[in-house]
Amino acid sequence: MSLRFALIGCGAIGTSMLELLKENADLSVAAIVVPDEAMPAAREAAARLAPGAAVVSSVPLAGIDLVVEAAGHAAIEQHVLPALRRGTPCVVASVGALSAPGLVEAVERAAVTGKTQVQLIAGAIGAIDALAAARVGGLDLVRYTGRKPPRAWKGTPAEQGRDLDSLAAETVIFEGSAREAASLYPKNANVAATVSLAGLGLDKTFVRLVADPAVTENVHTVEADGAFGRFELTMRNKPLAANPKTSALTVFSAVRALRNRVAALAI
Repeated sequence: MSLRFALIGCGAIGTSMLELLKENADLSVAAIVVPDEAMPAAREAAARLAPGAAVVSSVPLAGIDLVVEAAGHAAIEQHVLPALRRGTPCVVASVGALSAPGLVEAVERAAVTGKTQVQLIAGAIGAIDALAAARVGGLDLVRYTGRKPPRAWKGTPAEQGRDLDSLAAETVIFEGSAREAASLYPKNANVAATVSLAGLGLDKTFVRLVADPAVTENVHTVEADGAFGRFELTMRNKPLAANPKTSALTVFSAVRALRNRVAALAI
């Protein structure tokens, strides 16, 4: 079985995916979709890692079996929704973007219209299958804590009123719902959105975000209580070398989703 896919985005995540997929004969990058200003860098990446891929500004209307999004909110509205309506299945990495009001519902409607499916990858967090299964029996509480080095919060509201470079102790930079967290920290809070969509939803999942100078990894903790019992999961993820706001596991999760599409035995 072979699959031709269009990759939306060729930044840190997209390029890392291409690196890991370049030797997989069953997965062919047919197109790399980027805005005009990103085309020179995307063409350079394609020449090295996916020489058969066309670098284009929109998803081709034919010859594509799957669309893989790794570019953020705007890409979901501009590219994923139309692809779903046409009947092309999609894999979405920017789950945090779905915190935008009405976007989850719009994605679902588009998939129904096209009689296809959109897959949200687990990304940087584990136990999503257990959490989604626990939801069937009923969940009482889901809480997520994200702890990262101060530099990972640069360029976010965490910089307001504090100097991240001079933090001497762990500092809580946000407490609230998953919807608020993903909206305020879209490049850091994909995990919060993923956990909430698998569990109690964006408005009933409690989130705490912490800048901690004592850690060098991205630390994710999920706690859940319900009819199934209780679990607490902590993951200490190494950041992606090209982007400290993203865990390397996010890339690995996307690659796994693609490999499972062509594998005889998918796990």
